[in-house]
Amino acid sequence: MRAIVVAGGSTDPSDADLLPDADLVIAADGGATWLATLPRLPDLLVGDLDSTARRLVTELEAAGVPIERHPVDKDASDLELALAAAATRGATAITILGALHGERLDHELANLLALADPAWAARGIAVDIVRGGTSVVALRGPGELQLDGRVGDLVSLLPVGGDAAQVSTRDLRYPLEGEPLALGLARGISNVVDGPRPSVRLGSGTLLIIEISGAFT
Repeated sequence: MRAIVVAGGSTDPSDADLLPDADLVIAADGGATWLATLPRLPDLLVGDLDSTARRLVTELEAAGVPIERHPVDKDASDLELALAAAATRGATAITILGALHGERLDHELANLLALADPAWAARGIAVDIVRGGTSVVALRGPGELQLDGRVGDLVSLLPVGGDAAQVSTRDLRYPLEGEPLALGLARGISNVVDGPRPSVRLGSGTLLIIEISGAFT
């Protein structure tokens, strides 16, 4: 089952095109505000509701939208709670919208790092972040990922949680052949798709893989 979780950060107009194919749409607190502009009722609203106008919450309640309320003082972010709700309801693939370019850098970083949670791989759930032509996914080693990008698209590989070892790429302009990428260094950024079947293979560690379509076209 494919779920979309909408957080309260910035969205691209094209993000709305992903909603019709979703089996489940969950608003993580302020994400309900963007959905209301479409208009698209969420199937569930999750969070402490400190970023959603009270009037909108009342309207959603009146429309029959289930609301999972949480206290403001809590140990998980609204996005984490929404992701957990999607997983509990049987999602096997989750796309997060509104996770980037918000006013809170700390939230943006936390949203990106949430992709690296090993629990997703353990549960067999694919999770990615999308904003317009930008997508982010985590690859844990040992593993391989076929990229979606076309020739000219930008690809960046960022290790998280430690160094990434035995990184190999195919059909990227600047190839890696079983090489390490060190945490905190920028060697893996700004690569470019240079062939029809781009992919990344990783021996150990975790990579955040960022694809940006049309970056060099």
